[in-house]
Amino acid sequence: MTDVAVRRDTARRWLRDNGVYAAIVLLIGYNLIFTDNFATVANLNTQLVQVAPVLIVALGMALVIGTEGVDLSVGSVMAIAAAILPLYLGYGLAPAIGLALVAGALCGLLNGTLVAVVGIQPIVATLALLVGGRGLALVFADGQLKNINNAELLDLGTGKASVPLIPLVAAVLAVVAWALVRHTTVGRTQVATTGRTVRPVLLIVCGIGLLLLAVIALSTGTRINVPFIVLIAAVLAVLVWFLVRQTTFGRQLVSVGGNRAASALAGLPVRRVLMTTYVISGMLAAIAGIIATARLTASDPSRIGELFELSAITAVVVGGTPLSGGRVRVLGTVAGALLMQLIAATLIKHNLPPSTAQIVQAAIIVAAVYLQRSRSGGGQ
Repeated sequence: MTDVAVRRDTARRWLRDNGVYAAIVLLIGYNLIFTDNFATVANLNTQLVQVAPVLIVALGMALVIGTEGVDLSVGSVMAIAAAILPLYLGYGLAPAIGLALVAGALCGLLNGTLVAVVGIQPIVATLALLVGGRGLALVFADGQLKNINNAELLDLGTGKASVPLIPLVAAVLAVVAWALVRHTTVGRTQVATTGRTVRPVLLIVCGIGLLLLAVIALSTGTRINVPFIVLIAAVLAVLVWFLVRQTTFGRQLVSVGGNRAASALAGLPVRRVLMTTYVISGMLAAIAGIIATARLTASDPSRIGELFELSAITAVVVGGTPLSGGRVRVLGTVAGALLMQLIAATLIKHNLPPSTAQIVQAAIIVAAVYLQRSRSGGGQ
């Protein structure tokens, strides 16, 4: 292989692993310079609240794609959860949310059974529920939009939690530093003379972080109001990351996605893993449906969850999880969802139509899939 080919392959690998993070940094830098009122707490809250339901659905989609599958039914599952919620709010918020989650789990169980037991291709199995699920949701809702008057549910959609600011920023910086060190090539530098590995990025991030903490402490109060929706999405992202990286189930999921036949020969519970994965995806979609209903203050099964399956797949693919399965990048999925939201918001703030954002997103998807193809071509 020539030097040019080596450099080209290295660049592709770097873009594949770190491109989404670099794109977010560049886009934030552009908006800080050219977009009015971008660096405000109100705008930050708006962007995070808008991306939260997509992120929650994308987390479940990442697990499914990690098994070499896909779940096209997530939008319809959101609609089913939204339709069931107001039917049982008279019994209290907890029972209504519980039944909506059970409905999401049952939808996931149906998909998992069709895929793991019946042997239907995931795209076909979930397409059936994509079509039929929204019709079922409309039946539950009698084809009508239903207003929500439950104060607790509305508070979930619009309420905020007062969080200590400095510990929150410190925790975010710690996660960013850890991610750079453990999951990017720029986080590690080999010293030629000693052979030791150093991590200059960690020192840089911590230094910048301490400076930011000092500025924040001097210029603002000690607490910040974080929307409940954002906190829920953040907690779910951490839980899914822990499930994938630190549990036996996560390792089994990745193994099944990498080679289902070999996993079965090795004695792994392939069917159980697949069915559990789709159940988790269904429950996460139901949570997103509940949140969407709380935000809208109404249950509208004809609109809630519409095209969410495409947004979730986009976030997962752009985040670096290969469609061929065998790998789940939770942090990349979070970054992918944030990048898509930033792109849409940036274009809208500069008076470009939403159709332009869709075209840009399509181009990014093609580029991400091309970079994944280079992984397959490289035999990884």
